[in-house]
Amino acid sequence: MEVRSKVYTYHSKVQWTEQRKGVISSQGKPDVQVATPPEFKGHEGIWSPEDLFVASVNICVMSTFLAVAERAGLSFLRYESVAEGRLELVDGKFQFTTIVLKPQISLKPGEDAGKAKELITKAETNCLISNSIKTRVLVEALIS
Repeated sequence: MEVRSKVYTYHSKVQWTEQRKGVISSQGKPDVQVATPPEFKGHEGIWSPEDLFVASVNICVMSTFLAVAERAGLSFLRYESVAEGRLELVDGKFQFTTIVLKPQISLKPGEDAGKAKELITKAETNCLISNSIKTRVLVEALIS
């Protein structure tokens, strides 16, 4: 029987291109243009570290939900989630204090909404990104 490692590594590279812009890359994946956000004298229309931070939590909760729903046999038609991160000046330093996720999950007819609610809560609890940050994450699911 093969024993799986409990340690994984992930790599990324960032390279400055011009002004307050750069590119993130990782082998075998598409490059993503990144920049300082407009609020900090950066650029409109380009992913910022702040955007990616909030998106990471949103993606992780979705991915974890997909895994727990599959294991639990929950059938659904749609999962869509918006996220809002609140960045505040705390003790002289900017930090994200709260990220609110609002997943909307549409169930197949006959599925149990209570079970779906339990699984989205389990997904947030087990999301490795949520567990790796000090920002408070709130999930306000709408299940239909």
